[in-house]
Amino acid sequence: MTWRRHGWWVPALLVVAVLGWWYLGHGQPVASPAQREADAAALRDPALIARGEYLATAGDCAACHTARDGQRYAGGRSLGTPFGDVPAPNITPDPGTGIGQWSFDDFWRALHEGKGRRGELLYPVFSYTSFTKVSRDDALAIFAYLKSLPPVQRPDAALGLEFPYNVRSSLIAWRALYFKPGEYRPDPAKSEQWNRGAYLVQGLGHCNECHTTRDSLGGIEQDRHLTGGQIPQLDWYAPDLSTQAGGGLDGWRAQDIVDLLKTGQSAKGTAFGPMADVVRLSTQHLRDADLQAVAVYLQSLPPRAPAAAVPFVQAASHAQGGKLYAQHCADCHGKDGRGVAGIYPPLDGNTSVTEPTGINATRSVLLGGFAPTTAGNPKPYSMPPFAQQLNDADVAAVVGYIRQSWSNQAGAVQPADVGTYRNTPVD
Repeated sequence: MTWRRHGWWVPALLVVAVLGWWYLGHGQPVASPAQREADAAALRDPALIARGEYLATAGDCAACHTARDGQRYAGGRSLGTPFGDVPAPNITPDPGTGIGQWSFDDFWRALHEGKGRRGELLYPVFSYTSFTKVSRDDALAIFAYLKSLPPVQRPDAALGLEFPYNVRSSLIAWRALYFKPGEYRPDPAKSEQWNRGAYLVQGLGHCNECHTTRDSLGGIEQDRHLTGGQIPQLDWYAPDLSTQAGGGLDGWRAQDIVDLLKTGQSAKGTAFGPMADVVRLSTQHLRDADLQAVAVYLQSLPPRAPAAAVPFVQAASHAQGGKLYAQHCADCHGKDGRGVAGIYPPLDGNTSVTEPTGINATRSVLLGGFAPTTAGNPKPYSMPPFAQQLNDADVAAVVGYIRQSWSNQAGAVQPADVGTYRNTPVD
């Protein structure tokens, strides 16, 4: 479910805003003076800085805090939401426009409590709902790394949220519904490897932020952990991550998960769309032990309840879609939809093809499929875009054919939906 604007809760937010002055800036100290002094001294430790670089990469921090063609971590990228745009801030150690005057306490409060340096509530486009699980030691390492970067003078852009979403105190109500601060606590009944994977997925990796449905207020539905969801404003569908029966990765082995995260490609599929950037900027750089831990955790996610039975109705355009598939797709993906191992991903049984909305297959046909360039796959094969060759009816026909051929039994795609996705911004 995508975020939608609803006017009924605006009066409630205004009431909360009147009361919000009491809440702002009333956080408790997070460290003693002695601890703060020790933290400040540790920031110069080269080993801590190197560890922080690794952790910042695991958290994919640069993806949001770097503008296209901009300087790394200097901010400037505008993050779109259904409520308006939120600019990602400069987090280089520039004293005037970055975090040069921040203490570690300030940084910890932002990461752990979702509060800025002056106590202001941060908008949850910054994923503190996940980052709150990051340990204090890891947060210190990340802060040490950021403070070691060359300072870049770049003022933050103006907030682009509309009223009443630009009233920060209105976030009190949102936080009461959706935010529970607290570091990750290992499950003593689970292995060390499982707990490491859970920590990375739930915390630094913030996988829930894309792979879980959001409601009309933009909150993550906590009882649907990693069950898949449409990514707001980007119009891609992040699949369910369970490998059990009924899950989006049903049948994936641990090695399939590791391969995808390490190289962008596995026997089961290829990373594309937003996930391609995650692999390129983040997961390909993770240690194999951490990738294995992530795979172990994902394999432990429970089976999914079967969806309500819906009579399978083949699209009227199926025959036309088959002709288009034979003309444009079969040479690479095969007449049987099985692709070519290690080169072209399979379409038969591919959950990115059969996901509930049809967005992923539609946008891949329109925009092309571009796997990330990684150390493990430095020259990936790509799929050309067909937006200029195929009209909306043609795209709907071929996508419908793919979603309803071989073992696939997903719903058809409508030409009107293709037109919508055709006009969605790429970034």
